[in-house]
Amino acid sequence: MVATAPATWQGRWAHEADTQAFAQRLALCPAVAHATLALHGDLGAGKTTFVRHLLRALGVSGRIKSPTYAVVEPHSAIDCPLMPPGEALSIWHFDFYRFSDPREWEEAGFRELFASPGLKLVEWPERAAGFLPPIDLDLYITPDPMNTDPEHDDARQVRAEARTSAGQLLLAAVQ
Repeated sequence: MVATAPATWQGRWAHEADTQAFAQRLALCPAVAHATLALHGDLGAGKTTFVRHLLRALGVSGRIKSPTYAVVEPHSAIDCPLMPPGEALSIWHFDFYRFSDPREWEEAGFRELFASPGLKLVEWPERAAGFLPPIDLDLYITPDPMNTDPEHDDARQVRAEARTSAGQLLLAAVQ
């Protein structure tokens, strides 16, 4: 079997409202309920901002904080329209920026979390390379170098790459 290049979408989020709109379109796709999304970008690129918008669109209420120090933050979307009535969507937001000890993978129970149903959002996936299950959608976010408006520095260039059939469904939802 010949490997094919992943399906790709490229775009620009001129303002944070564009980030929110992208997240809302993604949240309407049933495949997101059991997907693994890898978020790529430097510090301050907007990965956590995107996650906050996606979680809100999925029905997560309350404080949504970055898992930078905790490595993983669990969330539950009780009123998620993608789930049957009364059933919550489990979501895990991982940040592997400080991940350096492979033993931590087993000790923290990450294998079990990734094997369980629900949405997994992974920042800094390259730091857990070799441990992660297949990624459905890679999302690359970078500040837009062509942005000339210092009043609005939230412009981002975005590339999404579908790696699985679920990723292709997610990609179709945002196009």
